[in-house]
Amino acid sequence: MAIRVAIAEDQRMVRELLATLLAREPDFQVVGEAASGREALELAERLSPDVLVLDIGLPDLDGVKVARTLRKKASPVKLLALSVHAERHFVRQMLDAGADGYVVKSSALRELVQAIRAVAMGKLYLSPEITREALPAGEEGAPLASRERQVLALLADGKRSSDIGRELHISPATVEAHRRNIMRKLGLHTVAELTKYAIRKGLTSL
Repeated sequence: MAIRVAIAEDQRMVRELLATLLAREPDFQVVGEAASGREALELAERLSPDVLVLDIGLPDLDGVKVARTLRKKASPVKLLALSVHAERHFVRQMLDAGADGYVVKSSALRELVQAIRAVAMGKLYLSPEITREALPAGEEGAPLASRERQVLALLADGKRSSDIGRELHISPATVEAHRRNIMRKLGLHTVAELTKYAIRKGLTSL
């Protein structure tokens, strides 16, 4: 089944070029385009695309406000932020608002394609340009024990329970128990959400 993609970008030439290029991918279907934040909200609600490529610099409502609004409405649309900025506060704002990925506009088209496929599968995607220095530093008072923070960091790095168990010299069952406790404590439900939390806390090398 094709991944249904919508594009919210205020620059018409960029938007139309992206739509044309993405439509060439055999597993993509470009279902709509928006030139403003309000149009992006209307498009997301009306068409329910699998992935909304969301420019964070949209007029009237910026990408952060669009993301927050969609998340408040419990929209299932995956949000892939697109921006010229790779600085910490831009990335953090979008992740906190509910974005599932962040791609900088200096990236090659193949990276955008890869990012769309990743977030459509429920994974978090960040451009390689977004280094750890550009991500939020750790915060004090995280409600996790030291071992739980270790497990969370390894989960966020994409490691399986068996790999984590070997690295920490504990059983996979113990790793799973830690994972359940981490999710319960943080009120999170998916590995993608755990990864976002780990990035915000500076626990992962992503």
